[in-house]
Parts: sequence; C-alpha cells; structure tokens
Amino acid sequence: SYIGVERDENAARQVRRYLNGPDRQCLVGRAEATGLPDGTASVVFGEAMLSMQTAVHKEAIVAEAARLLKPGGRYGIHELCLVPNNLAESTKSEISQALSKSIHVGARPLTLGEWSDLLEKHGFTVDTPATAPMHLLEPGRFIRDEGLARSLRFVWRLMTRPAARRRILAMRAVFRTYAEHIGGITLVGTKRVAA
Repeated sequence: SYIGVERDENAARQVRRYLNGPDRQCLVGRAEATGLPDGTASVVFGEAMLSMQTAVHKEAIVAEAARLLKPGGRYGIHELCLVPNNLAESTKSEISQALSKSIHVGARPLTLGEWSDLLEKHGFTVDTPATAPMHLLEPGRFIRDEGLARSLRFVWRLMTRPAARRRILAMRAVFRTYAEHIGGITLVGTKRVAA
C-alpha cells in the first residue's frame, strides 16, 4: 500500500494521477501533522522538503515520521547538504541566504553530521548516508534525470518564460558558486526498537 501526503488539493490531485492499483492514495495534510495512525508505516520517505524548513519545522516533521513508523521501519530523506561537517557558521549563513534569495523560499541545509544528529535525536539509527555533488541544474545531469524529450520541453519553457529563466539561472549560479560546499544527501534511518 502507499499513502502520500501533499499540502494542497492541486498537488494531491497530480500525485493521484500516478497512483494505479488498490490501496494507493494521496491525502491533503501537513508533513508535521498527517493525521495518520501511530506506528502504521514500514517506510516513510521525504523528498527535498526538510532543507526548506526552519529548525522547529524540521524537528516536527522528523518527529511525525518517527511517530508513523513501526519499530524497525525506515525513514529515507533526500536533501541539500553542506560540506564539510565543520563548515564555518558564517559560510553556512551565506549559502542559506544566497539559496533563499535565488529560490524565493527559506533554504536551511545542514551538514551530514547535523542531518544525522537530527534523525538520531528522534529515535533513528542512520544506516545509509550518501552524498553527491550538486549537479541538479547542469544540462548533462538534467538529461540523464529527465530524458531528452522532457529536457527539451524544459528548455522551451525557460526560453518562453523570462521570469522562470532568471530564477533557474540564479539558482544554478548559486550551486556553481558554492559547489565545494553544497551537495545532495540521502540518508536512511531505521527506527530503533524500544528497549
């Protein structure tokens, strides 16, 4: 079975178009308060949303994931990551401000150590940390991720929508400027069994 949770009905409707088969649904709710029963999930996955949250909201979302999972269940996240672990606070702040300005959403990525600490604080053992360079908006990576047809459609949209083009190019400029300090991270944590 699969249950998705989206913040608004339009997003939920889009997800529902991809859900085929029984026991698959997408609800409207909040990641930090899904309204789903305790301990009913074997896997919870969050894709690129914690990086855009305040520290308080990060905590609430991870706590909700822990509440939803059965003991031994897994929580996977894919987020922005700052490197190295001992990156100066001033550089972290500079990167967060540059990202927030370019994407028009408050971006607060963490280091590998900080992401791991966040999950461990909420009862997870981090099993599978993996990092990668930030190549999200590089043409070769985009084509590998999206395929040629979707990539060409994306380029056409950028060419015909100046505001979107400026925003995407600004985001890519931030990724390139801070390439040595910003990347992607995937973490899988297993909910610890209470002793």
